[in-house]
Amino acid sequence: MGIATSQLVKRKRQGHPLVMLTAWDYPFAQLLDKAGVDLILVGDSLAMVALGHPTTLPVTLDQMIHHTQAVCRGVKEALVVCDLPFMSYQEGPIQALRSAGRVLKETQAGAVKLEGGYPEMIEIVHRLSLSGIPVVGHVGVTPQSVHRQGYRRQGKAQVEGDRILHEAIALSEAGAFTIILENITHDLAQKITKTLPIPTIGIGAGPHCDGQVLVTSDVLGLSSWQPPFAKVYANLHETITDAVKTFSQEVRDRQFP
Repeated sequence: MGIATSQLVKRKRQGHPLVMLTAWDYPFAQLLDKAGVDLILVGDSLAMVALGHPTTLPVTLDQMIHHTQAVCRGVKEALVVCDLPFMSYQEGPIQALRSAGRVLKETQAGAVKLEGGYPEMIEIVHRLSLSGIPVVGHVGVTPQSVHRQGYRRQGKAQVEGDRILHEAIALSEAGAFTIILENITHDLAQKITKTLPIPTIGIGAGPHCDGQVLVTSDVLGLSSWQPPFAKVYANLHETITDAVKTFSQEVRDRQFP
């Protein structure tokens, strides 16, 4: 289902920017797919925007599979990517294979995403890729490391920027077909994008990436808080609230039905 991973590399070479948004249920997936996005990420951000947790850490693999199944039912064209949640792959390649294998067997997702580019993670990506499981990498701010890293912009210091660059290169060489760059300096994102043969997709990483991703609830004005790099394209929070208030008032005034 959806766009082949090989097409994404071709689009990078052709200079066609990639569009990615997040979804966590069937209705939103339908809307995003109909609107023509290239990739739909069932991100572990659903722990916060759909389940009400303060971080992404509590969401489980079973929950991610459940939401990914719903998203896939609503998608005909886009490539669906499922986040592997916290502690569903960090133990090593065997655990990662089991988790990623479940995602591909139990949903119609076309790829999984995992965070980090340290040596043990490179081994995991390599093992998944050898097994035929498409992988999206993720460097810079990695929300599953919030207790160690926080959400501060990454790559400001030279040593930190060099580390992120080397992680991105290693992920590409290990078999990742695209890499998300989150909240890193724009110069570093440009350098990584020029260096890698695979597409980069930025979130708070500036205009030089091969594509962009945002959390859909931020785009639509449904979040109680938006990161500084997000742009609100609609205010559905206000629209929905007003609609419910109007309905409630009409019921109480016996104007509906």
